[in-house]
Amino acid sequence: MLHSWLAQRFLFIVLGLSISGVNLPLALADVEFQNATPLSQAVKTPVEDCSSTSPISLPLITWGGDIATIYANGNQAETGSGSIFDKLGLKFKLFREDVFANQLKSYLSCKSPYLRGTLSMIHLAGEVANQDPRTRMTVVYQLTWSAGGDAMVVKGNIQSPNQLKGKTIAVQTYGPHIDYLGKILKDAGLSMKDVKIRWTKDLTGTNQTPMTAIYKSDIDAAMVIIPDALKLTSNGTVGTGAEDSVKGARILLSTKTANRIISDVYAVRSDFFAANRNDVMKFVQGLLIAQEDLASLVRAKVQRKTDYENTMKASARLLMDSEQAMADTAGMYGDASFAGWTGNMKFFADPKNPRSFEHLGQEIQETLTGAGLLTKAAKVKAAGWDYNVLKKDLKNVSHTEASHFNADKVAQVAAKRSAQNKPEGELFRFEVLFKPNQNSFRAADYADAFKKAVSLAATYGGAVITVEGHSDPLGYLKKKKESESPIVLSRIRQSAKNLSLTRAGAVRDNLLQYAKSLGIAVDPGQFAVVGQGIEHPKTGICGEDPCAPQSEKDWLSNMRVEFRIIQVEAEENVFQSL
Repeated sequence: MLHSWLAQRFLFIVLGLSISGVNLPLALADVEFQNATPLSQAVKTPVEDCSSTSPISLPLITWGGDIATIYANGNQAETGSGSIFDKLGLKFKLFREDVFANQLKSYLSCKSPYLRGTLSMIHLAGEVANQDPRTRMTVVYQLTWSAGGDAMVVKGNIQSPNQLKGKTIAVQTYGPHIDYLGKILKDAGLSMKDVKIRWTKDLTGTNQTPMTAIYKSDIDAAMVIIPDALKLTSNGTVGTGAEDSVKGARILLSTKTANRIISDVYAVRSDFFAANRNDVMKFVQGLLIAQEDLASLVRAKVQRKTDYENTMKASARLLMDSEQAMADTAGMYGDASFAGWTGNMKFFADPKNPRSFEHLGQEIQETLTGAGLLTKAAKVKAAGWDYNVLKKDLKNVSHTEASHFNADKVAQVAAKRSAQNKPEGELFRFEVLFKPNQNSFRAADYADAFKKAVSLAATYGGAVITVEGHSDPLGYLKKKKESESPIVLSRIRQSAKNLSLTRAGAVRDNLLQYAKSLGIAVDPGQFAVVGQGIEHPKTGICGEDPCAPQSEKDWLSNMRVEFRIIQVEAEENVFQSL
């Protein structure tokens, strides 16, 4: 999580743009909303040839993943002697550019053959880059996933994503949150057309941002970075209205939960890639080595205090203009989930992965087109590396990942939340129905539901997914009408709970088997099985008992297993990023 220095820095140095009026109270800021237009209408830089250049200017953005790039360069702006890049025969000159349109201009004019941004930003640039075969983009490396640095803040009575329908949401034009919003809406059964977008010029730090926009009475939600989210919500709780908070504002969903949406990557020009493929591959090798070595350094920061501090000071200087921002640099590192060799292989080379380069690209294209930021699909390709070659100099390569979840804590959270008909932190829900006396749930019969559950688990990797079984209350109600004893009625209720638990377990087990059969990695620890019995029937509660079904449709509606995707960010011991 980012700290005070980064928030202060953004008040003075933001995207290279004017900060006039920044001394006004934020609640009084006059936000001038923009019309969203494709980048192809905003960037008209002439294309220059780019087959060779030395040293290579390499862009950075203010993000934790870029610390690995700085480390690989020897903790210097220009490649240091003996650094990882130097040993590979590479020479870079690092420069930070947080205005993506400016990066794109440098890319087109060959001031830099590389683009650095989220995958959504790369797709935003595709329509411009594809106008000339020399500048068509090849994505060569995934640095990280955002795992806590970005959030959606809402106000009013918005408790879940499906309540965003008809709401007005502030988002930065050409920024990192467009695909994030699009994915949340899609998983809630909505689209960009179901909400009203108010576009802002800047991301943070000026009076022209989503943060300042949400102070306006007609703005219901804003896509912001975590420092701004914490300000708006009185440090991540519920905004009190004091200082810079908005009364009643809360974080609906951050990338700590939705940790497989925002992907940070490097892309390179086609002409430069064709002329320098081996050097580009060395660049990727260097980043893989740096990410691995940096992780070891962070784990041993007490024993290797000097090396650790030198790296964080250098990164703070290059990313935030001051070595005093060490703590904030470390916070940014914690908000980034590094992909590494395993993640890059799964992202680019595993077509079965629900969060692959191809799958994300399709989602992003749909969102950007729906938002009016693309006029047509713009193909962006991957490098097609041989990952067996790329792993040769790495020490800790694995095809699998350990569970991120504490099973006991997950069970405790599931038990606590299951007592609520509308669990606290519920993001999405859907159900599968079963027939009377059914105890098996074959993937062939429930493929659509299983596919959806696997996709949600892959996208919201920081959420707990409860699989809750529900039973038909008709048998219990008949026995009660016959004046059966309370002891027998209690046994019937408990038997229904046990049966629903068994059914939920069967659904969970078949779901995991379904994912395994497709070669999709799913963390079993993310799923908790709950037996609800007849406590929460679709037909409702009448007094102390379930309401009697009035039709066959009502009767069948109670025989179901519900999937609930629940945010557990406040439960610190449930999910641990590795």
